[in-house]
Amino acid sequence: MQNPESYSMLLKNTFDAFFNAPIETWDEFVSHCEMVQFKKDEVIKAENSKERHFYFILKGSVGIFLWKENNFVCLDFAFDQQFCADYMSLLTKQVTPLQVVALENTEMLRMTTESYDLITQQPIGKIIRLVAAEMSFVGKQQQQIELLTLSAKERYQIMLQMFPNIQNRIAQNHIASYLGITPQSLSRIKKMY
Repeated sequence: MQNPESYSMLLKNTFDAFFNAPIETWDEFVSHCEMVQFKKDEVIKAENSKERHFYFILKGSVGIFLWKENNFVCLDFAFDQQFCADYMSLLTKQVTPLQVVALENTEMLRMTTESYDLITQQPIGKIIRLVAAEMSFVGKQQQQIELLTLSAKERYQIMLQMFPNIQNRIAQNHIASYLGITPQSLSRIKKMY
């Protein structure tokens, strides 16, 4: 296990490309966290529940899922050095139908929603929250545009650029679901490479 100072530096290095906050900001963030581990396929936040934590992935990956008809649809992925949570529930303080699942054995820093609210009410915390929300919004809009305007093959190519090595880390049915295609269609696309 790393020491808190190395966690602070990891957070700073991850976020500096978007907003250069002083190391003391990340020290404060880490002081509210605990390191937790989840096994592959373990539910981190159940559907139809309220988000109680905010996470930073140290190692591993998670997926955000929504139940549709007879199975879960993958809406998003998060990997090493990314923040994750059911962000809609975190912000609204409401129950949502979203489920968060570890897609690999995963280690994360976990902060309670109360600590998250406290930190993001401080002046620099407000900026970090705003920057993170803007990045998330742009990413989701881009994903929706790609789903509506690009072929499955083009979306797969973009996904490989965004998430290098994803095909070796995540189950093919989750990748297919994220792309909005069947696992059989994904197999055909992969044969082209």
